[in-house]
Amino acid sequence: MSTAIREIKIPLPWEILLSISITDEQLIQKMRQSLAFKWFAEGRLSTGNAAKLAGMSKIAFILECGQRRMDILPYSEDELRRELTP
Repeated sequence: MSTAIREIKIPLPWEILLSISITDEQLIQKMRQSLAFKWFAEGRLSTGNAAKLAGMSKIAFILECGQRRMDILPYSEDELRRELTP
C-alpha cells in the first residue's frame, strides 16, 4: 500500500543553515522528528503515525519517548491504577 506524499516548502534564511552546520537532509529529518514528538505529546498523532512521521519503527519511537521522559499512555496515575486493579 503506497502513501501519498505532500511536499511543503519552508523558506529559511541561509545564514541559519550555515550557523548550525546541517545538511538539508539532516534538517528535514530533525524537523520531522520534532513535529512527530510534539504532536504525539499533544495527542494529535497516534504512536504509529508519529513513528511514521519521525521515520522510525514504532518500538524505536516508544523507546525514544522513554528517553525523552514522555508519557506514552493516555492515563493519569490514578486512571491507570483503576484500570489495572481487579
